[in-house]
Order: sequence, then C-alpha cells, then structure tokens
Amino acid sequence: MKIDDEMFRKIESELEILERHLKILRIVIENEPIGILKISEETGLSNHKVRYSLRILEHFGLIEPSPHGAVLTKRATEIIARFDEDLSDITERFERVEKIAREIVNLFKKSH
Repeated sequence: MKIDDEMFRKIESELEILERHLKILRIVIENEPIGILKISEETGLSNHKVRYSLRILEHFGLIEPSPHGAVLTKRATEIIARFDEDLSDITERFERVEKIAREIVNLFKKSH
C-alpha cells in the first residue's frame, strides 16, 4: 500500500521497516541459528536490508550473533512478552488518531 498524503508517508515508511524487522525476527525464532544469506533467500530481501534489520534487532537486545548465525538472546523472552502490551498501546493511539482524522474528513465534506 502506498499512501499519497505526505503527512502520512513517514508513518507508512516506519511501518514497512517495522514489518520487515518483525518478519526477520520470526525467521530467526523459527530457524536459529540463521545467517544473513539464508534470511535473504527466505524473505527475498536484499542482504543489506537483512543486515540492517539484524543490527536493529541486536540493538534492542532481541538477537545476538553466533558463529553459526543470529540467535535469540536470553532477554528476548521478556522483550517479546511485552509485545502484546506495546501493540495494545499503539492500537489505542492509532484508533484515537483515526477517530480525529475521520471527524476532520466528515467536517470537511459537510463544509465543502
């Protein structure tokens, strides 16, 4: 999906990146240890995108490198356990923003 409105493009871009990070995390969970080339092959993503996502996942303490490829950290369990709460918070925020945006659209339709 491509959003034309410039005001929403940044959000769309960030969601695409987050989606990629999460897909790669899922592949690591399912196949650990796993290397960049295998992840790239499984996802169809370029090596540099996979490498970037792995670096971000490592930065946030979810994965770490091993001689055989990326593996989950000991902290990954507690971090992933918070995903539900984080997603709920984000969903609530999105719903508030969506409500305001729809009110604006309806207001605009009525006045024009």
